[in-house]
Amino acid sequence: MKNLILLLVPLICSNLAHSQIDVAPDRVRGEGPFNQLIIRGVTLINGNGAPPTGPVDITVEGNKIVSIQNVGYPGLEINEDRRPKLKKGGKEINAQNMYLLPGFIEMHGHISSQQSGKADYVYKLWMAHGITTIRDPSCGQGLDWVLSERERSFKNEITAPRILAYTKFGQGMKYGINSPQEAIDWVRNNAAKGADGIKFFGSRPDIFKAALQENKKLGLRSACHHAQMDVALMNVLETARNGLTTMEHWYGLPEALFEDRTVQNYPLDYNYMNEEDRFEEAGKLWQQAALPHSKKWNEVMEELLSLDFTIDPTFVPYSIFRDVQRGSSLTWHLDYTRPALLEFFLPARDSHAAAYYDWGTEKEIQWKENYRLWMAFVNEYKNRGGRVTAGSDSGYMYNLYGFGYIQELELLREAGFHPLEVIQSATLNAAEAIGMDEKIGTIEVGKYADMILMDRNPLKNLKYLYGTGDVKLDKRNNVVRVGGVNYTIKDGIIYDARKLLEDVKIIVDKEKEVNPDWESSMMQSIGR
Repeated sequence: MKNLILLLVPLICSNLAHSQIDVAPDRVRGEGPFNQLIIRGVTLINGNGAPPTGPVDITVEGNKIVSIQNVGYPGLEINEDRRPKLKKGGKEINAQNMYLLPGFIEMHGHISSQQSGKADYVYKLWMAHGITTIRDPSCGQGLDWVLSERERSFKNEITAPRILAYTKFGQGMKYGINSPQEAIDWVRNNAAKGADGIKFFGSRPDIFKAALQENKKLGLRSACHHAQMDVALMNVLETARNGLTTMEHWYGLPEALFEDRTVQNYPLDYNYMNEEDRFEEAGKLWQQAALPHSKKWNEVMEELLSLDFTIDPTFVPYSIFRDVQRGSSLTWHLDYTRPALLEFFLPARDSHAAAYYDWGTEKEIQWKENYRLWMAFVNEYKNRGGRVTAGSDSGYMYNLYGFGYIQELELLREAGFHPLEVIQSATLNAAEAIGMDEKIGTIEVGKYADMILMDRNPLKNLKYLYGTGDVKLDKRNNVVRVGGVNYTIKDGIIYDARKLLEDVKIIVDKEKEVNPDWESSMMQSIGR
């Protein structure tokens, strides 16, 4: 019997979005790496939950951090005797009154979900928002394609974040995977090819368990979107017990919290291939789970904590269902969203999650309640020591690369995270989840020089991290935009984030020239 989930779920989740895209061109942006780079007098916001500290001088040699030196106290002259000396051929940045953070890690970054186009478009949007590492779940362009881009990024031959390839389970199998032995063989082959992990959607329990257990034996990590077509057979507790390391979205978690049912309360005329059915009912799912802080709620949480399990909630893509009008008219769409992608975002019966073709206030209220309960679990999981990370799942539902990631950080804040906990989720927590915490995730001696340098304090306003910054009133009563990342540093190479955004705008503008209907799509998007 063919495994239904491998045939059906990728169709509905990908649905035209993984059309072929161009590989990134050779790198022309970025200065460095240098034999020595000193960032002087900066305020450090590390990713370990510690409060800001500064002024500090941070020295980088090549792609590694070699020293972090406190050089004084706020409001006083810097002690020059404490400062590292600049070597011949070195470079220094005067970063007084600026803030330095570790590079962000995008835990759910589809390179391919952009309706054809260019990899360069996605990479530069990510890098312009301080994202220096991404995990590509499903490898929609094919594993070989992603591995090639991963290698080019590793060598810094392209302007791109560091890439981790999590292959879709069963990718390349014409008829799916139909036995535990086939699952084991596929997992071994996936590891031999060089994949970093596996992205699951679900499967028959014996097949699923065999794949998870073999993947764990091989030391690879995993992610899962517990799709409705199989979640009744294996929810997040069962997959975590068998070696799953990360859950995506929320599917599988409410089902583990059911007390008076075993399946979601589907209407009897529900059809999973009907996107509006799927997402209208998904917005009611958390109300069917055990109440916050109940016995069942605590039991599930305690077991996931004992398994050192990671929750990557991806709040942002589904936030469209809380307010379609707002989400479809965000500031950045006009300049930075490709026309083809904007058209893909429009309501449609055959585009994944473009389910708002008969939406409205009542459904949005359901989704707001869904978020309240979902966020309560995620925040409490964090409070009890659980690992929560940040991922955006951009490329769907008016969710744009880079910008969507910052929206995700804002939603973690809404869930109850302190801004320092938000940054920790985006950096150290994610580094731990992908097994790279000895190399990235915090600013520490010996780690890679992956950093974000900006002239505004993002803890005071996370909106400063958007490429478009935020609006404020200056002393002369003028409305101005402030913020945005100034520089993204990856492997000691300094990228001007604003120039990366300019490159993106050029890509978008060129596509507008050959797509005379783009303005019509934009007006439809915002309801004009």
